[in-house]
Amino acid sequence: MVFMLFLISAIAIWFLSDGYYFWPAEEKRYQEYSAILDSLIDKGEATDEGGIAVRLAWERHAIESGYSRKVPSERSDKAIQEQRVIGWVMITGSLIFAIWIAWNHKLTIRAEGEVVIGASGQRVELDSITAVDRKKWKNKGIAYAIYETGGGKQGRLTLDDHKFAGTEAIILEAEKRIKARSSQAV
Repeated sequence: MVFMLFLISAIAIWFLSDGYYFWPAEEKRYQEYSAILDSLIDKGEATDEGGIAVRLAWERHAIESGYSRKVPSERSDKAIQEQRVIGWVMITGSLIFAIWIAWNHKLTIRAEGEVVIGASGQRVELDSITAVDRKKWKNKGIAYAIYETGGGKQGRLTLDDHKFAGTEAIILEAEKRIKARSSQAV
C-alpha cells in the first residue's frame, strides 16, 4: 500500500512539475522557435519546419540561450492546464489514499482468550465458529469464519491475512476446534 501511495504521489508530482515548470518553459522555447521559423520562411530561406536551415538556426539560438538543442514541442495553454488539473486530482487522491492507509493501519484482527475481535469490532467466540471458508486464501490471503450468532442465525467474520498479519493462527485454531468438535460428535 505504501508503494502504491509513493507511485501515485510521484506521478502526481510529475504532472504538476510538467504543468507548472517544464511545459510552460517548453512553450516559451517553442514561441522562440516559431519566431525563427516564421522569420526564415518570410526571408525565403525555408519552406517548412523540416528544413536544415531551420534546424541550424534553432540550434544556434538554443546554444546562445543555454537551451537544449532539441526542437521544442508546442504546449498549448489548454494542455498545460490539463497537466495541472490531473496533477492536483492525483495529489488529492494520494492524500485520501494516505488517510485510508493510516485508518486501516490502526485496525486489527486479534484473538483475546476465547474471543476473536474483527477489524470492525465484531466479537466472535472461537467455539461458535462452525466453518472456515478458504476459497480466497491461496490467491488473496482472505478467509471467512462462519459462526453461530444465536437463534439459529449465522454470521461471517472476515480474516484478511494480507492486511492483518497473524490471522492464519486464528484460522488454524478455529479449524482445530471445529475438527475436535466433529470428531467428538462421531
